[in-house]
Amino acid sequence: MLTVPSAYAEGYARARVVDPAAAETYLRHTTIGDPDLDPVLAQLADLPQAELHRFIAAGIERDAGGLRTAPAVLRDFFAGIDDAPAWVDHQAFRPGARAFGANAVPILAAFVAGTLIEGFATLIGKSFAMTGRVMDRGVRRLRQNNRHQVEIFYPEGLRRENDGWKLSVRIRFVHAQVRRLLADRGEWDTDAWGMPISAASLGYAIACFSARTLAHSRALGARYSREQREGYCAVWRYTGHLMGIPETILYTTPAEARRMFALGVRCEPAPTDESVLMANALLNSAPLVAGISDPAERKALVTDLIYPISRALIGGDLANQLRFPAIPMLRSRAVLFLYWLDNWRKRALPGMFGDRESTPMEQVFEASLYEPEGITYALPDHAYSDRSSSW
Repeated sequence: MLTVPSAYAEGYARARVVDPAAAETYLRHTTIGDPDLDPVLAQLADLPQAELHRFIAAGIERDAGGLRTAPAVLRDFFAGIDDAPAWVDHQAFRPGARAFGANAVPILAAFVAGTLIEGFATLIGKSFAMTGRVMDRGVRRLRQNNRHQVEIFYPEGLRRENDGWKLSVRIRFVHAQVRRLLADRGEWDTDAWGMPISAASLGYAIACFSARTLAHSRALGARYSREQREGYCAVWRYTGHLMGIPETILYTTPAEARRMFALGVRCEPAPTDESVLMANALLNSAPLVAGISDPAERKALVTDLIYPISRALIGGDLANQLRFPAIPMLRSRAVLFLYWLDNWRKRALPGMFGDRESTPMEQVFEASLYEPEGITYALPDHAYSDRSSSW
């Protein structure tokens, strides 16, 4: 029997009219988290946090000596993820890496103003809002997102020994831990909302990260060949696998990623109050990520550029549901066009008008989180960010 969380009932009925089988697949995954890792962390719930973090670090860093005394379930888990699936082709990632390098600035702008907004408009926004992570550490979260993208698109970044692989698996552990902590709090209504950070939500999100980011970034001035678009989506597909998304809800091709996005839009309920808070917090945090801290300058940038561009990318209906400022769509599209034109000018006539000398990738590195101690494998130890130890 298919269990349909009550919040999804209307969307499921709507999606079944278009594609009954796909709708059923999506709804089945709303009650699934990470089938392999969730049971492992449940068994390790009583392990002291410092020990757990040390074992996770040892497993991800392939420190056989450090992992030797870890619980067997954790050792078995790491043994099971060392090898890439047969469908992974690292050569196919190379055009995607080139696409990211050439278009990094519009890609990250599209990610914040379009992709993340569409992602958090779903029920995944409720789980993230409950933790408060984006609300009190929004800038850090965005810089972490940037770092993750830099690493997965770095040449060979998704090889087992490199940081793109490590950060993706780290995210998998964070998601599993948050699912467990929210469940333990007893505040998550499973009957209504399904599983927090469900496989369905993540399958939808990874489709957004790939296909929707490509579409939004093109509207901002990025350019891609067909080979680059396919390589870009291939990178995100393997990243989604590393993040623990079951292959039964993970897209295989760019066209399937687009269909997954459309399916999620039909199945997901209307944005909740938590989605409204998340979306607006993210957009207001964006200038700080870029190093703009002056209140007046930051407000002008959000009001005059970021909100209009976001509205133009995601559409007026969703923008209104998320309670964005009431900006006429004609003005939003005009701002988007001027942004696109400025990107075209910089690409076609570099340095002609006294533009800054730094390359797009240098700008992205400046907006990414690189900490002196390197990657930390600490996990939250409380469902609420402000009551958790640092992670």
